Amino acid sequence: MRIAVLEDEAELAHELTDILTLGGHACVCFDRGQKVISRLMHDTFDVLLLDWNVPDIDGLHIIDWVRDNMEKRPPMLVLTSRAAEEDIVAALRAGADDYLVKPPVPAVLLARIAAVCRRTYPEPPADGIEAYGDYVFNTRMETVQVRGDVVALTAKEFGLALMLFRNIHRTLSRTYLFEAIWGGNPDLQTRTLDAHISNIRTKLGLRAANGYRLVPAYAYGYRLETML
Repeated sequence: MRIAVLEDEAELAHELTDILTLGGHACVCFDRGQKVISRLMHDTFDVLLLDWNVPDIDGLHIIDWVRDNMEKRPPMLVLTSRAAEEDIVAALRAGADDYLVKPPVPAVLLARIAAVCRRTYPEPPADGIEAYGDYVFNTRMETVQVRGDVVALTAKEFGLALMLFRNIHRTLSRTYLFEAIWGGNPDLQTRTLDAHISNIRTKLGLRAANGYRLVPAYAYGYRLETML
């Protein structure tokens, strides 16, 4: 998962980065709530891990902003020193998906993140076959069939197409797609992603007449929509 972390204590931010990285996640840390909101306006995260008490916009206000401004909102966990029962209730009522008290226990933190992700992002089928209407992906063979015919895709095109189908109606940022498909955050030019998007749109026939359309989101990224 790609996780945004709001934590203004530098030492704890480093600790959280280590925990999440060792747990197999990628994370970006922010020390101010406004920075989180600004980033969410042009980037995609799978999970938000939010401190309640920060100097400017706190975690609960970010939850409010996400609920008001994001159609497909990511799971949000509050990590705070506030342990009173009324605080826990307030955060959950505000829209938090879970609540943890500092200091975090690494195994518990990772388990809580895994739990909210299972509720939000379905696990891929064990047999490696994922069907989306006429589009059938075989993740073991890295092949895709459209109405029974195998369509030749490169490894990158296959990964990009599968990610878009797994996130139908969710706008994915360019940075998110670069990190997921090309690894890390390489200094790739915009046309690299655009060329791959154009290729899979053409090869898979992703247009409204076929039930799906792949559309750009200005200054953000791309979104696959179903017309079914």
